[in-house]
Amino acid sequence: MLRLLFVPSSKRFVAFIMQKTIHSALISVYYKDGLEAIVKELNRLGVVIYSTGGTQQFIENLGVPVTPVEELTQYPAIFGGRVKTLHPKIFGGILYRRNILQDEKEASDYRIPNIDLVVVDLYPFTETVAKTHNEEEIIEKIDIGGVSLIRAAAKNFNDALIVCSKNQYSALEQILKEKNGSSSLPERKNFAMQAFLHTASYDTAIFNHFLENSPAEQKPAHFMKASTEARPLRYGENPHQAATYFGNLDAHFSQLNGKELSYNNLVDANAALDLLDEFEDSPLAAFVIVKHTNACGVALASTSAEAYQKALAADPTSAFGGVLACSKTIDLEAAKALNGLFFEILLAPAYEPEALELLKSKKNRMILLRKKSRTSKVQFKSLMGGILVQDKDIKTEQSTDLKTVTTLAPSPAQINALLFATKIAKHTKSNTIVLATENQLLASGTGQTSRVDALKQAIQKAKTFGFSLEEAVMASDAFFPFPDCVAIAHQEGIKAVIQPGGSVKDQESIDFCNQNQMAMVLTGIRHFKH
Repeated sequence: MLRLLFVPSSKRFVAFIMQKTIHSALISVYYKDGLEAIVKELNRLGVVIYSTGGTQQFIENLGVPVTPVEELTQYPAIFGGRVKTLHPKIFGGILYRRNILQDEKEASDYRIPNIDLVVVDLYPFTETVAKTHNEEEIIEKIDIGGVSLIRAAAKNFNDALIVCSKNQYSALEQILKEKNGSSSLPERKNFAMQAFLHTASYDTAIFNHFLENSPAEQKPAHFMKASTEARPLRYGENPHQAATYFGNLDAHFSQLNGKELSYNNLVDANAALDLLDEFEDSPLAAFVIVKHTNACGVALASTSAEAYQKALAADPTSAFGGVLACSKTIDLEAAKALNGLFFEILLAPAYEPEALELLKSKKNRMILLRKKSRTSKVQFKSLMGGILVQDKDIKTEQSTDLKTVTTLAPSPAQINALLFATKIAKHTKSNTIVLATENQLLASGTGQTSRVDALKQAIQKAKTFGFSLEEAVMASDAFFPFPDCVAIAHQEGIKAVIQPGGSVKDQESIDFCNQNQMAMVLTGIRHFKH
């Protein structure tokens, strides 16, 4: 329908092609759920339907007339289905401009039917990558025809309506039911915009898969991220800040109880899980308590309940309102212990039914069931109008990485404690000092501008909560520029130290340790965290 609007101030006629009615549709989808109602509405309106393969069979099973694409193109699907719709009669029907006489003539000359509606989704590439490492299977889920059809219909939004996701079916159904298949130009343009977002996200996922699996020297200097999944959060870091999570949280956990997650909840949960994963190979239960992304309690023990009690002992004050994560099942014993603490979030891979029932007694308490999922190997943050990108710090020191530089070597128990402590230091804001025994955090100094201040903070916290530092070990996220830290540690009874090394004055710290019967090991790996 052509409508003319006269605008007196401009003395011009402005033409708006407002409405287009659907007379024919191409439907070819991977996901069939929700499609039945669309097909039946199209049939009610007398719309000619073209389709392919499984979608064609689905439509036929509904008793709705459908024309196979092969009948239109006079060409079969070839190469195992890789080529089905890539044909001029299909793309011509979508792309030809209905208001241009030459296009109309060519469509008539070559018997190209108009296609007013395209309902096409894409092969599940990201879902396939998430569940398999089989390269052949992954490659076959790179959609070619679907992306081409979507882009073609989106480009010609003046004449065609593109629906590229089952999430848009309700909007399409409304157009079919309430407007008898007639859409306005703004509606079609909005669908087109969503279509280009969809294909951009899809191509970005494919690019990032290839990027992640390419040798470092072949990686192009590009930053590309896209997501069509957006989850509004309660607020950002503060209530006056809006926030949205882009991605699929459902791939990482299921929420079993509690209020909606906030920005800070997710940041802290991520920090807790990153630290917890340092102990994924341990047969013991690992328990982590995090506050503002820093660990205030970490412990390993034979049961989840014992691990929690040992973690809590490090700083029961900071644990109030914290985020908790456990590597093993939360049983009733652990739930009873946990129930006495006010906390924001608990993450675990499993919960016993009675334990879950008890924990859910507090309606706002966020109980999350963790799933096995892949995490990105890169990190990025926005600043100064740009993006900083870096490899994630995935280096975890093993005993074979340690270089003893003192006359006195650490005992096996001290080595275990040192490795435990340096894992925590890796996930704590710099500058940090961590004090620990084997399998238990005693205290840490976090985010200090001076390493000496970080150590003093850790010592004070340990004493506040009744810990003796005799036989404890000390970990530092970066080197000691002076021997002052090892001297202070010695005064408190600390017997072994782990640090990256790399200072021009390393030897001064080593000499102090030798003079005072302390063991020191170097890792060669710095773990700054900002």
